[in-house]
Amino acid sequence: MIPCVTIIILNWNGLADTLECLESLADLDYPAYEVVVVDNGSMDGSVEAIRGCFPQVTLIENSENMGFAEGNNVGTRRALEHGADYVLLLNNDTVVDSAFLVELVNVAETDGEIGVASPLIFYYDAPDEIWTAGATINWVNGSTRRLRAGETAHEGEPTFDVDFVSGCALLAKREVIETTGFLDPDYYLYYEEADWCVRARNQGYRIVCVPQAKMWHKVSRSIGSSSPLVSYYMTRNALLFLRKHLSGIQQVLSLGRSLVSTARSVVSIYTKRKNAHRRANARAQVLGVWDFARGRFGAARMPDQRVST
Repeated sequence: MIPCVTIIILNWNGLADTLECLESLADLDYPAYEVVVVDNGSMDGSVEAIRGCFPQVTLIENSENMGFAEGNNVGTRRALEHGADYVLLLNNDTVVDSAFLVELVNVAETDGEIGVASPLIFYYDAPDEIWTAGATINWVNGSTRRLRAGETAHEGEPTFDVDFVSGCALLAKREVIETTGFLDPDYYLYYEEADWCVRARNQGYRIVCVPQAKMWHKVSRSIGSSSPLVSYYMTRNALLFLRKHLSGIQQVLSLGRSLVSTARSVVSIYTKRKNAHRRANARAQVLGVWDFARGRFGAARMPDQRVST
């Protein structure tokens, strides 16, 4: 029996990107899948356009922007309730190769210990250049590193294990979700997939990258790689991540190193007369530390900033 896959796409005012993503999914070779779009309170006509152009797609409308974690949780709960064997989280600003889902499921089905699989993800604007092939975690300070960034791919590469994979394309078995639970909404945006993959690995599951599966990502289309919001979430959530997964002296040391690294970054920005945008990033880092210290998680509370997913 062919496993049934539910593909979940989270949309927030991303009409053009989401429509292009849905068009690429229509060409998938895989015979048993459904697509669920979770709209996070868009105001750009996304709901009407998706419903009109892709009536076969299941559309869930959230009344507000619930963030990446909880927005995907809404779709995941629906997928499990309707009997999905696999759930695939897929960014709306991506396009996929027609064979990518076949490749992912085939690998996942070969080994009961494989709980999560992800494809090679290339840059949309540089289609032969790898954006990520999974990622590693530096437990010294909570930083992460994308594997094989900037490299090119080669035919016949074997599947390999990684610390975690990007939520941009994360295929998970039903049993893993039932065992591990859902994405933690405290993160809201960033680090939630790393947290979830670590929890899955702690349950004994392998996290793998499948090089024969390919897709392309319009990286940082939503809020930009240097946005103060990115600085805020990456700072706060790295600290939350370390606190959740480390204990004792290792936790104290890792949190301390992360705080020192943040302090150095902030001081460097202000002492080297960086521009106003860089100083906004520095202030966002400070706010991220402050919110972590007082236990304020979920959506950012930053003046004059819009939160994206």
